[in-house]
Amino acid sequence: MPEPSDKIRPQIGVFDLGMIVISLVIGIGIFRTPAIVARQAETPVLFFSAWVAGGIVSMIGAFVFAEIGSRHHFPGGFYKLISTAFHPLYSFMINWVIVLTYGAGMAGVALIGSEYINPLLPASLHSQLAIQGTAVVTLLFFYTINMLGIKSGSRTQNLLSTLKILMMLVLCTGIFYTQNPSTLKHLPLPQSSGNWLTAFGASLIAVFYTFGGYQQTLNFGADIKNPVRNTPRGIFLGMFLILGLYLALNYTYYNVLGFAGLQNSNLIAADTARALFGPWGEIFFSIAIFLSVLGFINATMLSLPRVYYALADDHILPPIFKKVNSKTQVQEFALTFLIVTTLISLAMLDTFEQIVNYVMSVDSIALASAAATIFVFRKKAGINDEHKGFKMIGYPWLPAFFVLFLLVVAVNVIVTDPSSAIVGWGLFLGGAPLYFILQRLGK
Repeated sequence: MPEPSDKIRPQIGVFDLGMIVISLVIGIGIFRTPAIVARQAETPVLFFSAWVAGGIVSMIGAFVFAEIGSRHHFPGGFYKLISTAFHPLYSFMINWVIVLTYGAGMAGVALIGSEYINPLLPASLHSQLAIQGTAVVTLLFFYTINMLGIKSGSRTQNLLSTLKILMMLVLCTGIFYTQNPSTLKHLPLPQSSGNWLTAFGASLIAVFYTFGGYQQTLNFGADIKNPVRNTPRGIFLGMFLILGLYLALNYTYYNVLGFAGLQNSNLIAADTARALFGPWGEIFFSIAIFLSVLGFINATMLSLPRVYYALADDHILPPIFKKVNSKTQVQEFALTFLIVTTLISLAMLDTFEQIVNYVMSVDSIALASAAATIFVFRKKAGINDEHKGFKMIGYPWLPAFFVLFLLVVAVNVIVTDPSSAIVGWGLFLGGAPLYFILQRLGK
């Protein structure tokens, strides 16, 4: 049996990283959010403008994180970058609850995927208990795959992301749909507010959330071969593919359902698939959602143990969280800890989902803090910057705009749901004493 060590050997290439980006970003949002955006935008022009603007803002973010990932490639980079640029205490305070909720996020997504796939199985598997059973089996399956090795996990990721792209491309054939668009009557049309700026702002924030997730690729810093060159390439490969797919899908929804149908649809992708493929459309949509869920679960299982590694490296978690199997490159204890907490959260999902709502504003500040590290690293590098890898254009104005945008999103979340935000920031402050307790125990 291979001896455990603290060293991570790079095994992820450009294509692998691009496929991880795709699965971290493309969850279930693109199959639901466009209807919400259409209702908020109120006109087709604002609807498409919000998606284009959201794509541009996200690409600016991709440029920011591509440079950061090219400069510094730590395991568990998202936590470690804030810790290095600012302070370990601040990084822990802003990340600890968010990291805790990742397991709940995986459990929730597994349950959603099971709710879509189980109706296609025999009638005996349609009960709520059977759906939960499918979620458990799915999680344990990917736990097994990832225990076999980081390469096994990344190859599985490549397969799932490729299948996801192919199914989205099939749905995008609706661009060429020439029949009269169907107008759905599920919901009443919202009254126009007459304020296009408010409508555009609300739409843009909803769109921006749909593009999120690519930042977590920084957790793979130590796993990427030649990270100075390949981190930016992998992020750009994934994000350009996502941008093209999102714009094509939104035009498909609009072309097939019409704008009124798009506003009034509860499940736009299902309605679009049904219009294009008839009764088989519902089956197609369910499989597409399930594949999307599988990709997200696998990508999260690849990513999260590296965050535990960074926390152990700062003596916040016990050293066993850093132990890496020298042959498979898997943190076996950390991955097992993740699956156990995920299965526990599956049994207490309502409680954990509420915690996710509490930390939404803190999450936006965490993203802003991670993006702001580019200013610290550039300043430390000085005029004679020796970094030979990717450097983003438009510095410092474009990263400043991106950080400001994230702060506006955080303020919007606080204003929209102040009671949840108060709890979230209470948990943030509670991280300070917990940090010192865990650090003492870790040492």
